[in-house]
Amino acid sequence: MIRQTNFSPDLLIYCFFVYLMRMKLDIVILAAGQGTRMHSDKPKVLHELAGKPLLTHVYHGAKTLNPDSIYIVYGYGGNEVYESLPALDVEWVEQAEQLGTGHAVQQVIPNIDDDNLVLVLYGDVPLITNDTLKALVETGRSSGFSLLTAFLDEPRGYGRIIRDENGRMLRIVEEKDATPEEKAINEINTGFMVVKASLLKPWLKKLGNDNAQKEYYLTDIIEIAVSEGSEIETLQPGSEIEIYGVNDRAQLSQMERYYQLIQSHELMRQGVTIFDPARFDLRGDLEVGQDVEIDINVLLEGRNRIGKNVRIGPNCIIKDTVIGDDVEIKANCVIENAVIGNACQIGPFSRIRPDAVLEDHVHVGNFVELKKSTIGHGTKINHLSYVGDSEVGMNVNIGAGTITCNYDGANKHKTIIGDNVFIGSDTQLVAPVTVKNGATIAAGTTVCRDVEEDALAISRTEQKVVKKWKRPGKTKH
Repeated sequence: MIRQTNFSPDLLIYCFFVYLMRMKLDIVILAAGQGTRMHSDKPKVLHELAGKPLLTHVYHGAKTLNPDSIYIVYGYGGNEVYESLPALDVEWVEQAEQLGTGHAVQQVIPNIDDDNLVLVLYGDVPLITNDTLKALVETGRSSGFSLLTAFLDEPRGYGRIIRDENGRMLRIVEEKDATPEEKAINEINTGFMVVKASLLKPWLKKLGNDNAQKEYYLTDIIEIAVSEGSEIETLQPGSEIEIYGVNDRAQLSQMERYYQLIQSHELMRQGVTIFDPARFDLRGDLEVGQDVEIDINVLLEGRNRIGKNVRIGPNCIIKDTVIGDDVEIKANCVIENAVIGNACQIGPFSRIRPDAVLEDHVHVGNFVELKKSTIGHGTKINHLSYVGDSEVGMNVNIGAGTITCNYDGANKHKTIIGDNVFIGSDTQLVAPVTVKNGATIAAGTTVCRDVEEDALAISRTEQKVVKKWKRPGKTKH
């Protein structure tokens, strides 16, 4: 006996959408071009935007889609591209000859299963947003072929979208191959597309290079798809800037400023006051608390963490640093790879070098340089001093012109200063040396031996006074 089962339409629709959602996504990033207009030996995708290579921005955007695989097609510069970015979790594929975008995808496609979706990205187009890519992928899941287009007032340089009288997409014509009528079209191809691999593979085999550049254009699959009856779904980005590529240094500079404005406005939405977003640069990653004020011409590089109620004065450079709450950093300071405790005051004109750790309520003043030193709670180093390779205790006062002489010409040595020590101006501490708790160092002293607790160290030559001294005058000729 054969029992017939009737599936409801709702169940069939549900099963279809489950199938679509399980369809794997592979991403191909094209990064093989030289970028001749950059006038550089460096591959174009390694030029930096906000302190990171263009290709790194594209990669991180791709990762937000949780793809099964990411392939990067490299070419110009040989191994330089992937050797420069070893941390990227990708499959590297070489395009030994740069014969066009279609040829580039041909190098990858044998590695991709027929049932997978293929998203094509570009290593020199770094500002495409997650929202736009998600929409493109979801459209591609349901249609099998989705393409991102854009309407530009000035479409020069882009391939034009050719449609029939019903608005159905027919093909893309590259500008160099376009007629004057076709060049007047303002809907352009961005290059971003999602295609099911089972469709893409045979279309790639049919590509030719009968064009002005003698290249295999990926966009020619549009005409092949239409001739076989396939429908191409198109959609537009949220913003025109998303689809702009970097072709020369002027464009890179323009994109840098736009990107910095994006970051500034995001920080301001988080509660940060930025005095002038046009004069702020974030080249890396930033974790920031509320009620932070950042004055003009501040540069943040690498990975920084800033607490709440922090004020950063103008013209400061801060790199790979942790800053606590209620800190004031005055104008013209340079801080790198340091830890700044709560309620510290830094600057103006202070330099905090790598491996410096400032505990809470430390004051570091003008023209003070610290390096590889721990500075204890409440200590003050207010003027014209260098403290390196040192451990400084709590509530120490270090006077103007103090130097830790930590280098003997071959090796570095350590200076240890206990709690509640007073060090007078113009003191030299010749390491290795220890100044114990409560000691006082008189101004002008050179400390070559350890100083005991609560002791006074002083080294001065006897002062002589010559009465009725006459200054020498200029010799008459």
